[in-house]
Amino acid sequence: MKYPVEKTEQEWKEQLGEERYRILRQKGTEYPHTGAYNLHYEKGSYCCGACGEPLFESNSKFDAHCGWPSFDESIPGKVEYISDVTHGMKRTEILCANCGSHLGHVFDDGPTKTGQRYCVNSLSVDFKE
Repeated sequence: MKYPVEKTEQEWKEQLGEERYRILRQKGTEYPHTGAYNLHYEKGSYCCGACGEPLFESNSKFDAHCGWPSFDESIPGKVEYISDVTHGMKRTEILCANCGSHLGHVFDDGPTKTGQRYCVNSLSVDFKE
């Protein structure tokens, strides 16, 4: 698929470093309760860790007690949704719509009025006040 921001895998590796590359470009997952943004609640925006595109606002963040940053909605048009049937599960993968980087997954078990829980790797995002 074509995205507004496109780079070679070598360029992504050089820009992101080993661990961020593993998560953002190879669809990896960080260990639960280890990410910098799991229990982070300052006001601002969470942006793609690869291209900097704003993806989530802090007012949509909540503690899902799952070990990863959780949001109940994304900024409209900023996240792409892909069916994911790996690991014997049926899930919806979420990608940055600007560069195609892996963010995590979205589930229909959120506790707020949206009913959504965007489960995001901390290394997939950067925070901007």
